[in-house]
Amino acid sequence: MTNCPNLSAPEPVFSEPWHAQVFAVTVALNEAGRLDWPDWASMFSRTLKQHGLERELDGGDDYFNAWLETLENLLADQGTAASDEISNLQSAWEEAYLTTPHGQPVHLRQSG
Repeated sequence: MTNCPNLSAPEPVFSEPWHAQVFAVTVALNEAGRLDWPDWASMFSRTLKQHGLERELDGGDDYFNAWLETLENLLADQGTAASDEISNLQSAWEEAYLTTPHGQPVHLRQSG
């Protein structure tokens, strides 16, 4: 009988669900031909350098906030989503989660 090493569950790749979601959206946009991966990588690198001048990024929220910032800028540059639309949507989500009772699903209000 051989001894099996103590196998533990692998560490999650993403520490927060939204990290995985913003990554998945970016990959889907690439697969749909809406962004070129080398261009994306170049833009993301510039964003990381901008943020890295102030402090070391830890690979968690600050890393994925930089990822999201890059994605938002790319979509605005392409004309896919205007900066004010992104800002309005961000504000709507913020209002929704701040006004949702704890433990309840967060929903955006229907406009119109």
